[in-house]
Amino acid sequence: MTRAELIDEMAALGPLSHKQADVVVETILDSMKAAIGQGDRIEIRGFGVFSLRLRRPRRARNPRTGEPLVSAARHAAHFKPGKELKAVLAQMDPGPDAEDSEA
Repeated sequence: MTRAELIDEMAALGPLSHKQADVVVETILDSMKAAIGQGDRIEIRGFGVFSLRLRRPRRARNPRTGEPLVSAARHAAHFKPGKELKAVLAQMDPGPDAEDSEA
């Protein structure tokens, strides 16, 4: 689902106009970005938790030249799904293209 699809669905569900739904979605996402940017944890019950993780420097290699280099330490966003989201995902059919994980 894209941001535009989310806005369309919110506008279709309730008393919000399309423009009001756009403002609501934008406000929520801006608030989440600001919280993550400050190092805060965002917990949405039933959905999951967004947090920051520190990625330590690591040795890497330039694929073009083969030259070894060290990547810098950096922060990365991390998402951990909640119980209810995990239950929804567990019920999904993997489809015919899914690889057999038991092999």
